[in-house]
Amino acid sequence: MRLRSLVAAVAVSALGVSLAACGGNDSGDSSNGGGGGDATLTYWASNQGTSLDNDKQVLTPVLEKFTQETGVKVNLEVIGWNDLQTRIQTAITSGQAPDVVNIGNTWAASLQATDAFLPFDGDAMNAIGGKDKFVPTALATGGKEGTDPTSVPLYGLAYGLYYNKAMFAAAGLQPPKTWEEMVTAAQKLTNPAKKQWGMALAAGSYTENVHFAFINAAQNKADWFDADGKPTFTGDGNVQGVLRYLDLMQKDKVANPSNAQYDNGTKSVNDFATKKVAMVINQNNADSSIVANGMKAGEYGVVPFPAPSGGEPVASHVAGINLSIFKNTKNKDAALKFVKYMTDATTQTTLGKPFASLPVLKDAKPVFTTDAAEAATFADVYNTKSKPLPLVPAEDQFESTVGKAMNGLFAKIATGGTVTADDVKTALKTAEDQVAASS
Repeated sequence: MRLRSLVAAVAVSALGVSLAACGGNDSGDSSNGGGGGDATLTYWASNQGTSLDNDKQVLTPVLEKFTQETGVKVNLEVIGWNDLQTRIQTAITSGQAPDVVNIGNTWAASLQATDAFLPFDGDAMNAIGGKDKFVPTALATGGKEGTDPTSVPLYGLAYGLYYNKAMFAAAGLQPPKTWEEMVTAAQKLTNPAKKQWGMALAAGSYTENVHFAFINAAQNKADWFDADGKPTFTGDGNVQGVLRYLDLMQKDKVANPSNAQYDNGTKSVNDFATKKVAMVINQNNADSSIVANGMKAGEYGVVPFPAPSGGEPVASHVAGINLSIFKNTKNKDAALKFVKYMTDATTQTTLGKPFASLPVLKDAKPVFTTDAAEAATFADVYNTKSKPLPLVPAEDQFESTVGKAMNGLFAKIATGGTVTADDVKTALKTAEDQVAASS
């Protein structure tokens, strides 16, 4: 997930345009921070379930319980991902904003730069239960490093390498622990004549592609921005990380070239679920799609996405959803109570299964699956083998430019062309220049 350019919103903020009072028409008295029992919050929730209506069905009893406990009413609106980004931008510039909103955690630094959101400083953080209750890597997605975050984690997600147990057993293979073992297994399980491939890639999805550009580069101990937030896309670790991922289709030939047309992760997951491929890399919420397509839970296993021998054990970016409070809410105290409630252990457990999320709280156990081994694998990846995407305002531009550059490189490979390290570096240089020019 990413945020479309916030240049316009940031510009408005920089000019000193203040936000109008946030929240619904039934907001509580601002003189007491809106923390009284007569307060009404407006909450924009992202689509996490199978539909907008499904989200409402899941969230409504949870919000009703909050009202019973606190007297604070909540007006819920569930917004699809295709619309949420634009709605938030419009709210920032117009002042017609909710009190509390879900954001993709990769948007945090870009949104923080608009100065439209409440910082979770010492008092605010203490009001929601303190920073120590959160998984550190999850909390690190809340904003620019070294600043008070303007969002806190709500739902966690992480990547894992799904593999077909029967295919691995028939070939005498063990689940891979290194990149080299993964490629060897994929090659052994690839037979184009039988329309069988070792792996499926969402090679036409710029969001998926940039995630793996980031993860592979992190395994090479490389960064995409320097300490000043300037892009450093053409570093050797980044170039080689991207090329390694491209080579799954190009040199290793374990992914069908037609994957260059897969513009979302669901298509690659469906190939895995229908047993056309032996492996797929996806986030833990892929489980529902896999089972819905006819694959039984016991037929697949999951291991961390492997790094090359000697590489950093980074298996995922810290994926998921965060909560933010608009700074000018009339209901600050009530909003803080709501964030505390949504991030407490009971609520996290209640929502973890229907939304297939990982817990963002320390020592909490995943409930999205009954497979203990799978749950433990994803929890370990999320807690110890994940790294936040760049915590800089230009993160959204990084996703767009690098991801789309990789789309083009995969398309070249799929049509019979060859992509070299120099080609990757040239494409990343173009992306770097675009980001630098708009900073």
